[in-house]
Amino acid sequence: MGKQIVVAGGGAAGMMAALSAAEEGASVTIVEHNDRVGRKILSTGNGRCNYTNLFQSPQCYRSDENDFPWKIISRFPAEWVIRKFEEMGVMPKDKNGYIYPFSEQASAVLDVLRMELDRCGVRIVTSAHVSDILRTKKGWQVEILHGGKKKEKMNCDSVILACGSRAASKLGNDGSGYDLAKKLGHKIIPVVPALVQLKCRENFYPSLAGVRVNGKVSIWIDGKKHGEDTGELQMNAYGISGIPVFQISRIASKGLYRKQSVCAEVDFMPQLTDDAWRQMLEERKRLHPEKEMSVFFTGVFHKKLSEVLLKISGIPRMKKAGELTEAELERLVKEGKHFRTDIIDTNPFEQAQICAGGVSTAELSAQTMESRIAKGIYFAGELVDVDGICGGYNLHWAWASGYLAGKGAANA
Repeated sequence: MGKQIVVAGGGAAGMMAALSAAEEGASVTIVEHNDRVGRKILSTGNGRCNYTNLFQSPQCYRSDENDFPWKIISRFPAEWVIRKFEEMGVMPKDKNGYIYPFSEQASAVLDVLRMELDRCGVRIVTSAHVSDILRTKKGWQVEILHGGKKKEKMNCDSVILACGSRAASKLGNDGSGYDLAKKLGHKIIPVVPALVQLKCRENFYPSLAGVRVNGKVSIWIDGKKHGEDTGELQMNAYGISGIPVFQISRIASKGLYRKQSVCAEVDFMPQLTDDAWRQMLEERKRLHPEKEMSVFFTGVFHKKLSEVLLKISGIPRMKKAGELTEAELERLVKEGKHFRTDIIDTNPFEQAQICAGGVSTAELSAQTMESRIAKGIYFAGELVDVDGICGGYNLHWAWASGYLAGKGAANA
């Protein structure tokens, strides 16, 4: 008889953990509180499932223990993920390094995982919840609530906690894994939304809603820059969004959690230096001195953005371009290249793609994902204090950490 293993959570990490344990001869049961496994996979990559990325570096993964994620990811590169899914039947499609199933259907990834679980004889218990984990003389006892009422107790050799985070609660994530981990003695790094939109203080954002603009955004905490990213920004009625904002949102979330002063600086002309931007504005003033400032930026910025830049620069819309003073020109240079906005909050966990924080990696083995505190308890996926940037990195972490946890539990 192989090891008896219970996997709490049937998401990406939980399914991969179950498969790797079953491949080693373990008898595996997945306990999933949704009515089916893998719901969140269907929403990844806008329904196309960007399941890994050819570009991998330590900077793609974040944790309070900075070097922990790379100790694992470096052993399971993108080629390993691609090969693993090819063996299950998924043909990859490379889109500038972003890897999708060739059909560009997230359901294809989920379907092959389900088929493999079935082939490997993994038992799946849905609409159930792991409510407690107790140590026994021979291992562990898992208490399972079915439908929130009927209790079942299962004895096992090991438990893999892959319960997910608090992000995207509409897909079933409830953060219950943190409570289980704490009861087992684990430290939880404060959990905050990541890959999420940022809310801003200024009252002009409703007038900018719907504007998309290429730019560079940086996060400043207590007057010091802590990160930046470039790409298409989206302006919303409440603040700023878009992939570049998502990439650095964890920094803002952490600062807000610590009650620090957080602001974003946006460069709407990242391709130009300050001097080149100034020269461009001076040239527009020289070529068309008769133009009113309301149309000064036509062909450069969205009209809504132009109106806001003029307003916060204190320049009347009806003023002629030729009448711009040096001080007014300098204000336009500043607002175009160093547009400051106060960050007062993030959107809630429900709208976050991932969380920052979770089970402290200082208490986990990078070789097996086993707890250093409770032998026979393993962790994988979002529950752990590891989060990746956009681009398939969070799924890559789920596959790698899940595979390692399953192997570790089966061979302990």
